[in-house]
Amino acid sequence: MSVLFRGRQQGAKQVRISAWRRFVTFWLHHAQQCIGSLGELARYPFASLMTMAVLGLSLTLPATLYVIVKNTDAVGANFQQASEITLFLKQGLSEQEVATFSRRLQLSEAVAQVELIDKEAGLAEFRERSGFGEALDTLAENPLPDVLLVTPAAGHRGPAAAEQLQQQLAQEREVDEARLDLGWLQRFQAIVQLIRDGFLGLALLLCIAVVLIVGNTIRLNISSKRDEIMVMKLVGATDAYIQRPFLYTGLWYGLVGGIITWLATALLLWWLSDAVADIADLYASQFRLSGLNLAEMGVVWGLAIGLGLVGSYIAVRKHVSAIEPH
Repeated sequence: MSVLFRGRQQGAKQVRISAWRRFVTFWLHHAQQCIGSLGELARYPFASLMTMAVLGLSLTLPATLYVIVKNTDAVGANFQQASEITLFLKQGLSEQEVATFSRRLQLSEAVAQVELIDKEAGLAEFRERSGFGEALDTLAENPLPDVLLVTPAAGHRGPAAAEQLQQQLAQEREVDEARLDLGWLQRFQAIVQLIRDGFLGLALLLCIAVVLIVGNTIRLNISSKRDEIMVMKLVGATDAYIQRPFLYTGLWYGLVGGIITWLATALLLWWLSDAVADIADLYASQFRLSGLNLAEMGVVWGLAIGLGLVGSYIAVRKHVSAIEPH
């Protein structure tokens, strides 16, 4: 029994060693083919760099458009933060009633800030800016109402929420009229949505173009190695083994192409940054163009690698299997 048990242990150990060797051999072959495909690209550096540059520059446009959409969203968010509801109060309210109403609004969860412009201050400002000072002096009484500038709280600054708050405030007993100009904000958001949809459509088309470019390049590589592939099949090489170097070639295309995309996008943003800063200064804004962060660069890089692999996979699945020794 002990001899049988030891024999089973030895057999199980041999099976584990054999499985480990197959595992190591499998990944060793992968590493060799990966490095070999890189060496094959190095034999034709100009042609390889041309393909990588085409891939990288094709992805630069959607990456740049993404940055523009991201910055446009940031500008839109700043505009929404500045939205105000103007309340024109009814004539005949006493100072105490106006102050009480103002304090009541400030206690509301939907309101972040309330600023009172009393009728006397409003008339003085109108006199200063209009140039009708002498004509205004002839008025028997001040025709202007008290005005409250209401800034919505953070959760009520979107167009729909701000409009709902404006309608609620318009129903208050002290309010004669409530105004909120949402037309410009809605138009701005429509433009941003148009840019976003255009970006997605263009990005999809360029990604398809990248797949076609890589696939065609790999197809030409396969055609140039047709005789070599037939010899490999004659000696028993499987399609999967033959396909791997071409798949790694697509991976290298995407890897270097992603770096080119990042560099070209950064260069474009640097070129535009001064012009954007000048425009922001004209509007007394601290806005500065924001580029790709690390996570976004990782996504662009991963997309480039993925497209390179997809293009090469489509080519090798179709053309390697079609080559058969005569």
